[in-house]
Amino acid sequence: MGVRRAVDLACAEAQRSTGRVYTLGPLIHNPQALEDLNRRGVVALNESDLRDNLNGVSVIIRAHGVSPQTEADLHRRGAAVIDATCPKVKASQLKASALAEDDYKLFLAGEESHAEITGILRYAEAGALKGSDRRSASRKSKDAMFFCAVVGSAVEAEAAAAKLFNEDSGAKTALIAQTTISTHEYRAIGGAIARFFPDLEIAQTICAATTERQESLRELLDRVDGVIVAGGKESANTRRLLTIAETAGKSCALVQTPQDIPSEFFGFKTVGLAAGASTPDTVIDAIEQALESGN
Repeated sequence: MGVRRAVDLACAEAQRSTGRVYTLGPLIHNPQALEDLNRRGVVALNESDLRDNLNGVSVIIRAHGVSPQTEADLHRRGAAVIDATCPKVKASQLKASALAEDDYKLFLAGEESHAEITGILRYAEAGALKGSDRRSASRKSKDAMFFCAVVGSAVEAEAAAAKLFNEDSGAKTALIAQTTISTHEYRAIGGAIARFFPDLEIAQTICAATTERQESLRELLDRVDGVIVAGGKESANTRRLLTIAETAGKSCALVQTPQDIPSEFFGFKTVGLAAGASTPDTVIDAIEQALESGN
């Protein structure tokens, strides 16, 4: 839903606007979809590529979201801002901000370098600053320590929780997930933190569509000889589908176009086909057709 919404907003703005239309970073993690947007005049740029005066320029915020500081700066510089942040991601951003403002110590389960996690972290920082200002206004003598650890595994979560426990054993803690993380990973991460902080608040921020794709793939594994995962190599949820197949010991490959299908798959009796959330239907259909035709 979030991906389709972002693409629809970008296409609509490209048709409506008489000026230049940019996205702040890649709108979604799929090369074919980005190529189509580029043909429509929607160009992906980094923050450093945007000039100071953005009057008459449309800037679309990517589905993964950006920091509140970045969005405020775009408005200040005169850009027409179209927020294509996935509603699920926006909910995570606001949740992180509210918890940090209330002096919760946060754990973010996901990939440290992923744009979604970066945006949520910046919202948490903004919330913590707001809470600190409020406490200062009420004349509390000591500002609370801001804590927000990004953890990608149960091992990393345990280490971060142990460090926090040594510094503040009575801390209020909460866990927020990158929307595309595996439910199995999330449970393991939550369990590792809860060994130190039993009252850990675990936010249910994983996208239901992501969970459904992962569970459907698991159900498929026993019935196929190999698995093709259709999607962009930069897509976190697509890579996780590939990991599920790899962990099960299945022959598997991540392909972006029909030409990427390894030749050995055409010799299998049964092939499973899964796709990342940002993979266009046209790409999935083309890969399916290639598998069925044998070339």
